[in-house]
Amino acid sequence: MHDGTTPSLLRDGVVLLGFGLVFVLLFRRIGLGATLGYLVAGAVVGPHVLGLVGDAEAKLGIAELGITLLLFIVGLELNPTRLWRMKHEIFGLGLMQVVACGLAITAIVWIFAHFSLPAALALGLPLALSSTAQVLPMLQSSGRMRTPFGERAFSILLFQDLSIVPLITIVAAMSRNPADANAPPGWLLAIYTVVAVGGLIIAGRFLLRPFFRLIGNLGEREMFVFAGLFTVIASAAVMEWLGLSTALGAFIAGVMLADSPYRHELEADVEPFRSILLGLFFLAVGMLLDLGAIAERPFFVLAMAIALIATKTGVIMAIGLAFKMTWRQAFALGLLLSQGGEFGFVLFAQAQAGLLIDPEAASLFGAIITLSMATTPFLMGITRRFRAEPIAAGGDRDGPTADGSNAIIVGYGRFGQTVGQMLLAQDIPVTLIDTDIEMIDIAGEFGAKVYYGDGTRLDLLRQAGAAEAELICFCMDGDQLDAEMLDTIHQAFPKAALYVRAYDRRALVKLKTSAADYVVREVLESAVKMARLALRGLGVTPAEIDRAEERYRSRDKERLRIQVAASDIGAARAETAQRFPWGNDPR
Repeated sequence: MHDGTTPSLLRDGVVLLGFGLVFVLLFRRIGLGATLGYLVAGAVVGPHVLGLVGDAEAKLGIAELGITLLLFIVGLELNPTRLWRMKHEIFGLGLMQVVACGLAITAIVWIFAHFSLPAALALGLPLALSSTAQVLPMLQSSGRMRTPFGERAFSILLFQDLSIVPLITIVAAMSRNPADANAPPGWLLAIYTVVAVGGLIIAGRFLLRPFFRLIGNLGEREMFVFAGLFTVIASAAVMEWLGLSTALGAFIAGVMLADSPYRHELEADVEPFRSILLGLFFLAVGMLLDLGAIAERPFFVLAMAIALIATKTGVIMAIGLAFKMTWRQAFALGLLLSQGGEFGFVLFAQAQAGLLIDPEAASLFGAIITLSMATTPFLMGITRRFRAEPIAAGGDRDGPTADGSNAIIVGYGRFGQTVGQMLLAQDIPVTLIDTDIEMIDIAGEFGAKVYYGDGTRLDLLRQAGAAEAELICFCMDGDQLDAEMLDTIHQAFPKAALYVRAYDRRALVKLKTSAADYVVREVLESAVKMARLALRGLGVTPAEIDRAEERYRSRDKERLRIQVAASDIGAARAETAQRFPWGNDPR
C-alpha cells in the first residue's frame, strides 16, 4: 500500500496533463493558440471551478523553470556577434518601449483604478512586458523571426526579459513587508548582475565549451540531455542565489553556446522539457486566477484589458515610427506586443508578497493579462489586410501564387537573373520573387513576371508553392541568410533542394552546416576566369594556368574544410600557410 503523497502527485499530473491536452487541442483548432488553452485548462481544474488540483503556488515554482528553459533556447539562437549587431534595437527600441509603456499604463491604473502610486507602479510596470512565450512561436511559425521586423520584435522582447532585474528591484524597494527590510539594496543588485553576467560569460568561454567537447567525443546522447539541463539549472541557480533573474542566467548560458557546434543538439534535447514545463507554468497561472473576484468586476477587467492593448499598441507604434519603420510595420509591431506577459504574473506575486497589492488585485490584473493574450491572435488575423504593405507605388504588384513551378528563385538581381534565365531556357517553370519594386518594373518591361514579397518568409514561400517545388534558389545580394533560417525552411519544405548564393567566404563558412544542398560564392568562378585571362596575358602556358588553378582550388578546398570544422574564418591560417606559402586570403 502506498502513502498518500505519490498517488496525489500522479493524480495531479494526470489531471493537469489530460485537461491541458484537451484544451490546447481545442484552442489550437479554433486558432487561439496553446498559451490560452493552458490558462483556461488551469482555471477549470483549479480551486475556483472544479477543484481537482490544488497547491498551485508550489507547481508554479517548479514550472517557472519552463521560462528559464525558454530563455536558454532563445540565447542559443543569438550568437554574441548577432547580439552585438542588434544592440541599438535592444537598448534603444527595447528601453523606450518598457519605460514609455510602463509609465503610461501606470498613469492609467493610478488615475482610473484609484490605486496608490506604489501599487499603480507595481501593477503598471509589469504590464509593459509582453508574452515571449506567445510572440516568439508566432514569429517562428510565420517565418518572420529572421526578418528586420522579427528582429525588432525580438529585441524588444529580449530587453523586456533583461528588465526583470530592475523591475524586481523597484518592486522590492517599495515593499511594505517588514520581512523585506533585510533584502539587498538596488545598487548592490546591479553590481551582482554585472558580476554574475561577466562570470557566466567567462565560464561559458573556458568551461562550458571544453565540457561539451568532452561529451561530444563520448557520443552519448543522454549525456547531452543531462549536460544541457545541468547548464541551464546551474546558471539559473547562481542567479537565484544572488537574488537575480534566473531567466537572465539561462539566457547568458545560451548565448555563450550559440556559436558552438553543439547548439542544434542542445536545442533539440532541451526543447521537450521547455515545452512541458512552460505548459505547466501556464496551467499553474490559470489555477491561481480568482474567478470569483473577476466575476464580481467583469467590466473593470474588460475595460482595463482594452486600455492595456490600446495603450501599448499606440506607444509602440509611435516608437516604431521614431525608429523609421513604416506606419504599417509600426502598427503591426504594436499589435503583436500589445498583450501582457507571463513575467507579469511573477511580478504581481512579488508585489503581493511585499504588501503593495492584495490578492484580489493580483487576480484581477492576472485576468487582464490573460484576456489581452487571448486577443492577440484575433487582432493579428483581422488586421492582416490592413497591416499589409502596399505592394507598389504606381501600380499593383502581385504576391506569388502556387502555379506548379518546379523552381522558386528568391532575388532577381544580376545573379538571380542569370540563374533564372538559364532554367527558363531549358523550359523549366520558375517562380521569381523579389522586393525591389524598380527591378520588378524593369523585369516586367522585358517580359519577366517577378512577384513582390520577402522570399525568406515561410508563409510567402508556402503561398508560392514551395511545398511542391523541387528547388528553391536564394540569390539575394548581401549576407541575409543564416543556418537557422535555412534549417527552418528545409523542415517546412523537405521536398525542395535549397541552393544558396553566399556573399563571401565568411558567409560560406556560416552556411556550410545548414540544410542547404549547395552554397555558391558569388564571385569565385568569375574571379578564377579573370585570373586565367591575366595569366594568359602575361604569357603563361595553358598547362601552367591549369596547374595554377588546380593548386588554388586544392588550397581553397582544404582551407574551407578546416574553417568549417572550427566554425572560424581564421582557423586555417597556420595550416595553409605551411602548405601554401604563396597566399592565404580571408575571403
